Amino acid sequence: MNSRDVRNTFLSYFNSQGHTVVPSSSLVPHGDPTLLFTNAGMVQFKRTFLGEEQRPYVRAASSQKCVRAGGKHNDLENVGYTARHHTFFEMLGNFSFGDYFKEGAIQMAWELLTKKYGLPKDRLWATVYHEDDEARELWQKIAGLPPERIIGLGEKDNFWAMGDTGPCGPCSEIIFDQGEAVACGPDCGIGVCECDRYLEIWNLVFMQFNRTADGVMTPLPRPSIDTGMGLERLSAVLQGVHSNFDTDLLRPIIGRVEDLAGLAYGADDSKKSVAFRVIADHARATAFLMADGVLPSNEGRGYVLRRIMRRALRYGRLLDLKTPFLPAVTRKVVELMGDIYPELVEAQTLINQVVTNEEERFAETLDHGLKLLAEEVAAIRGQGGQVLPGAVAFRLYDTYGFPLDLVQDALREEGLDLDIPGYEKHMQVQREASRASWQGGAAGEIPAVYQELAEESPTEFLGYQTLRADSPIQVLIKGEVRVDRARAGDQVEIITAATPFYGESGGQVGDTGVISGEGFTVEVTNTTRLPNDIFVHQGVVKTGEIGVGTTAHLEVDASRRRAIARHHTATHILQAVLQRELGGHVKQSGSLVAPERFRFDFTHFAAITPDELAKIELELNAAVLENLPVETSIMSMAEALKSGAMALFEEKYGDRVRLVAIPGISKELCGGTHVSRTGDIGLVKIITEAGIAAGIRRIEAVCGLEALKLVREEEEELSQAAGLLKAGRGELLDRLAKVLKRTRELEKEVTALKGRLTAVQAGDLLEQVRQVDGVPVLALEVEAGDPKGLREFAAKLSNRLKSGIVVLGSRGDDKAMLIALVSKDLTSRFNAGEIIRELAPLVGGSGGGRADMAQAGGPDKEKVAEAIKLAYELVARKVKQ
Repeated sequence: MNSRDVRNTFLSYFNSQGHTVVPSSSLVPHGDPTLLFTNAGMVQFKRTFLGEEQRPYVRAASSQKCVRAGGKHNDLENVGYTARHHTFFEMLGNFSFGDYFKEGAIQMAWELLTKKYGLPKDRLWATVYHEDDEARELWQKIAGLPPERIIGLGEKDNFWAMGDTGPCGPCSEIIFDQGEAVACGPDCGIGVCECDRYLEIWNLVFMQFNRTADGVMTPLPRPSIDTGMGLERLSAVLQGVHSNFDTDLLRPIIGRVEDLAGLAYGADDSKKSVAFRVIADHARATAFLMADGVLPSNEGRGYVLRRIMRRALRYGRLLDLKTPFLPAVTRKVVELMGDIYPELVEAQTLINQVVTNEEERFAETLDHGLKLLAEEVAAIRGQGGQVLPGAVAFRLYDTYGFPLDLVQDALREEGLDLDIPGYEKHMQVQREASRASWQGGAAGEIPAVYQELAEESPTEFLGYQTLRADSPIQVLIKGEVRVDRARAGDQVEIITAATPFYGESGGQVGDTGVISGEGFTVEVTNTTRLPNDIFVHQGVVKTGEIGVGTTAHLEVDASRRRAIARHHTATHILQAVLQRELGGHVKQSGSLVAPERFRFDFTHFAAITPDELAKIELELNAAVLENLPVETSIMSMAEALKSGAMALFEEKYGDRVRLVAIPGISKELCGGTHVSRTGDIGLVKIITEAGIAAGIRRIEAVCGLEALKLVREEEEELSQAAGLLKAGRGELLDRLAKVLKRTRELEKEVTALKGRLTAVQAGDLLEQVRQVDGVPVLALEVEAGDPKGLREFAAKLSNRLKSGIVVLGSRGDDKAMLIALVSKDLTSRFNAGEIIRELAPLVGGSGGGRADMAQAGGPDKEKVAEAIKLAYELVARKVKQ
């Protein structure tokens, strides 16, 4: 039975049993930032099981896309080495929300396996929780399993829990006996070994208890069922193969790798077989993750994807696959599964582009890193050692981007171990340095005043409600030293108990303004926010003397704050518009919100067309014109996620979060300052859009008065251009096109005249050819605007000379230029590259090239004549060698 029939049979059977067939949810769990990826069928029903969500059905069935890589459920390091482990797989599952329970689950599972799939009853076993006598009796009653084929196991194997508290219960696994041929030995048995003879194919979870924090379990009022069966495992059993990689789900992908490598899977050593399996599995994970909006990055889900891809690329080297090869493999995944999961087809262009970019970027560093690793392994073996130092693994990670599992894979193949504690020690030092960076360095290397600040109480922020407030001064810092007083002219940092000043964070710049009091004034030029929520006002004492304990009046520059708020709210609207117009894969990857402009960085792997950009700008301004309210509210994290708020997996949120919502547009967790209504933003004008890194693009824009200023400046520029071209309103483009056309015509005439002049000059210059021991040599200083012009002139001389050596030098605007040409008949005796390498140091530069032509440049223009003179001496020296 092919895998399509296996999947369809499962879903159609449970549909006939009153189950609603529910489509697979995304691999990115909706509303659950605590989970990296969807790793089981029940994830999309989690809130239903918890009683937080009601569905219009009490029975459901699905074939769920799953990824287990990173986090608690991580199979990455085992993939390729076993017949069963995968990063991506499909989980077939049926679910009951307070409807049927153990008897119904066991009865339907047995009927499906034995009657619909036709598995022989005498090869099926069951495990139960050793205290679950009810399940044991039901297996005997429904399936007729003899007691010796019902194995009781402990909590580790047969008791399931959603977490430390909450729903939990015993589970029962259905086992298929693959026969003695795959047994690990005479003592092989369920619960005794981990070999493939007794293959777990289906897990039935009986949710019947609620566990409290003190460990007490009480019966649930509505017990439920959650089951999971791997499509790959079941397909292997039904197709009569002992490895998931030999099923029709994975073997065609391996076939594509065979075509690319020119090798047969399974026909060579085990290392290469592992490589085939790794690449096939990881190509599936890569394609499916990208189709669900995950893109490679250095954080969170994106980093796990990057690890998966880099592991595949490293194994590609074992098969001598040429870069880029992974795009072709992911295209096979789309071809194989696109009709079942249409999101693959929709994202095919994106997948191909992203995979190609990622592979090409990593290829060079991969080769350098593998070379370093090979050298270290050889050194260890030469010394009779068995362990790679942690410092080497850390350097591979830090310098070459090698994930730890990639290094461990390579060492496993060599039979070596890794000094994990040493690696973790280096990583910990890096983490501590990163955490301490807000204070200027690692602990022990930073001024004591900033270490002391880390222990201070948080500042109360009043800036959402007011721009003016009074508060006592708690800390004064001058020159990285804590002081009691400061005078006019002193640069200071001030910490108060409360403040209306916003401290720089979340991409929004800090507020400026004035702090004043009896007899003193401080101009605040910036406000920063430390990790423990202390707000630091930086500025200069303008008048008087300021002291700790003094009550100060703090007043924010209101006009500047309003400009910042306009730009910040605009970024929220922009992100929503980008996701709507470009796709759900768009995610914020950085921002700057300032009074004069905003910058928004986002994930997208294609240039935005002018038409797309114009539409984005139009949609932005349409949302502004609707004058929608900008609503802020404080709520629990769970409430915010339930409302549909956008939360970043990588961000850490407290128990209470601030939700900024624009009805019908966006909902984001945000601590920044915003306008009251979108109409307050005014005009939004996009200044630039460009790529800033692989897969990252940037939009810069201005709002309100800043946008109006920009429009006025552009109008003035157009007016001046029209004046220069003597064109009236509406005539500028036509007039400019005519001027450019005439300019191109004149440039062609100039080029033709230059060519004739060069030919004449070349003829004249040939009279200066010297014979150096019978070799014609022409070395001259000439005028040339750029290296291309010098090269073309040298080529004309060489063609006229036919046989000989031409060396030219020229003084450009900012550097010296040299070129050497050797005719083909002389390259066996003279090398242009060698000549240029000896001349280049004279002008302070370097160069190189082929035997017949080489170029160089350098900053010392005054030494060109000396280099030309040396050229004759070099040829004379070569003749005598």
